[in-house]
Amino acid sequence: MIRRLAAVAALIPAMLGVTSGAASAHPAPKATAAVVTLTYDASRAGQWASAITQGVQNWNAAVHNVHLQPASSSGSANFVYVATSGWPQTTLGPIVPGGSRGQVQLGQEAVDEGYDTTRIAAHETGHILGLPDDYSGPCAELMSGHGPGTSCTNAKPSAAEAAQVDRNYARGAASVSPKQHRVVIDVWPAPALADAH
Repeated sequence: MIRRLAAVAALIPAMLGVTSGAASAHPAPKATAAVVTLTYDASRAGQWASAITQGVQNWNAAVHNVHLQPASSSGSANFVYVATSGWPQTTLGPIVPGGSRGQVQLGQEAVDEGYDTTRIAAHETGHILGLPDDYSGPCAELMSGHGPGTSCTNAKPSAAEAAQVDRNYARGAASVSPKQHRVVIDVWPAPALADAH
């Protein structure tokens, strides 16, 4: 009985394709470019500070090829958050280090309408990372923005949204194709686009 168990135990790794001491039949994963670090300045965001912090944490937890962190000085930031009295609007990226500086305007009008501050901050950060609006999407999609209504408080990107951001930054900052950045204004019922500054 013990010999049979030992024989079965010896066969299990072979059946599972596991070997000990031998080279694997699967190729090693390709090395990826270094993670792109984007820095931000939230010194002019006022009451939005905690919403920004949570929104950034949500993105950092969801993506692998880009990392967001506070800048060491306001002048060195790749993008800035600014509190405004109007509707939220943001530079549509993907923003990269050494490229044009992005801006996220966190508008009070959206809050006055009843929209969640953390969802707004995370959604606008999605634009910085290169994601467009999709107002027809469900609440589970962060970039559906205000489409699902004020009851939607989801501030985390969906797996598909995170995967698109990872594709945007898959080969590092140098490989992101330069774009003429537009400003996306998140106003219901339809987004408006304005030329970048």
